[in-house]
Amino acid sequence: MTGQLRQMALYEPLNTLKPLSENLWIVDGPVVKMSLLGVKFPFPTRMTVIRLKTGQLWCHSPTVLTPGLEAELGKLGPVTYLIAPNKLHYVHLPNWRQKYPNSLTWAADGVTERAAQHGISIQVDAQLRESEPAPWADEIEACHFRGQFMEEVIFFHRPSRTLIVTDLIENFEPNRVPLWLRIPLRLAGNLAPHGKAPLDLRLTFLRNKSQLRQQRQQLLDWHPQQIVLAHGALIENNAVENLERAFRWLD
Repeated sequence: MTGQLRQMALYEPLNTLKPLSENLWIVDGPVVKMSLLGVKFPFPTRMTVIRLKTGQLWCHSPTVLTPGLEAELGKLGPVTYLIAPNKLHYVHLPNWRQKYPNSLTWAADGVTERAAQHGISIQVDAQLRESEPAPWADEIEACHFRGQFMEEVIFFHRPSRTLIVTDLIENFEPNRVPLWLRIPLRLAGNLAPHGKAPLDLRLTFLRNKSQLRQQRQQLLDWHPQQIVLAHGALIENNAVENLERAFRWLD
């Protein structure tokens, strides 16, 4: 691990289930390198696990699967659904499919193509579609944001009133990132408590602003109580107000 990565304070303990609400857990993972404003930066990672009424496990944006995490999941129920919510979150899917051959991968548009460009083969069983209700739709609703670069599917766990966002809100706490990274994150709009989508990603959605305002209203109409993010601090208070602020760039 490089000196730069060592400066990123992670959400330890890593690779273990952390209960957030009834039948909902998060798993904080290790650092990955992601592109921000054209430069590669260290990002913390996070997945979300939901136990459905059927007892099946729904795993959003799977992170590193360690033997310890595998054992913990085994106590909750069968890993059934693996969710790739956008084409930037797919790297660990092949390993999860190997460990859970009976699981089903549901993916947003562009995941298989993006993975193939990086030499990774992703087996997708079903596409996340607005026109095709998913088996979990009575518990977890979906809202599709489409841009020129990618589609991201945002989910809402109705029983816990939890919104699950991947890259359309990134919320890095200043005290957890190295000094050299704070200015780029501030310029990109990703420093907590005012995090939102990074500037370069926002620009790829601007042509669809009028339609995406309707999608934003759907998120607000759900009235989430908390927001789980893949990168950075959770939003546990004033979720609706923070959600409205984070998507103000669509005005």
